[in-house]
Amino acid sequence: MDVNLDQSDEAQGLRLVRAFLSLPPNKRAEVIAFVEELARAQDRPEAGAEASPT
Repeated sequence: MDVNLDQSDEAQGLRLVRAFLSLPPNKRAEVIAFVEELARAQDRPEAGAEASPT
């Protein structure tokens, strides 16, 4: 991997964390709920798609 790319990803992550922490508590809760819903949606099989056995 390119070192500059790794540093850029790390810097972006730190900016996101800083932005999240600067939000008021009610907005943080909205962000957490949104991300949790996205994670649940990825775990669900698509409509009409078969779940693959694990």
